Amino acid sequence: MATRLARKLPSSFSAFSSSPITKLTLGISPPSMSHGGPGLRCASSSSSSSSSTTTTGSNSSSSKREKKITDRLSAVIDAVNDRKLPPELRGQRNKVRSETDIINVVEQRIWHSMEEGQFENLAGKGKPLNLNTNPHADPAEDTLYRILSKNGCAPEWVELNKEIRNKVSEWRVALKKAWTSKCNGNDEEKWIERCESLKKQLRDINDKVFRYNLIVQFGRQMFGLKWEKEVARLEE
Repeated sequence: MATRLARKLPSSFSAFSSSPITKLTLGISPPSMSHGGPGLRCASSSSSSSSSTTTTGSNSSSSKREKKITDRLSAVIDAVNDRKLPPELRGQRNKVRSETDIINVVEQRIWHSMEEGQFENLAGKGKPLNLNTNPHADPAEDTLYRILSKNGCAPEWVELNKEIRNKVSEWRVALKKAWTSKCNGNDEEKWIERCESLKKQLRDINDKVFRYNLIVQFGRQMFGLKWEKEVARLEE
């Protein structure tokens, strides 16, 4: 039947159907025009590859630059820390694990100096030390302490320390008297009254201890008093 139709169609229609325009209209596209064509695909792929290459190159260059800056900074920090060490330990920072290693180097220097006699015939040997100045203290703080000393005064924490120690000694004497009176068979009510008074004094002392620990230099703090512990000392 298709053959009969082909025979009946004029020759002009067959020529029309074989033309490129007709093929496009009917959905028959030539190879060069399908989906953008090979030439367009090659151009897009080459542009995307070039852009990705440029991005990768910029990222690698920036990372290298950052790594270079980081290495330079770490080298400067290592050099500064190395200069802080004694000459015997410079260049060996990995071997220094604690301050004990540095203290050992200082002690070795002292022993070597003693063996070589460098501590003999020193200026001021056999004479009392001059304690009016402290070369290890802050100059402003040292000046303040000297002014207080000349005027017969002391820093607040020194005066508070003396006051706390005096009050503690007096409080313990009073507690011992009350405990001895109780052990001698005196009235239990008097012991309770004395305990209330002594506990109140203990709280006042602990408040002063708290104040002292806030203003004193680090390492000079003291512990407060505990009622149970003080009574247990008397029972022993």
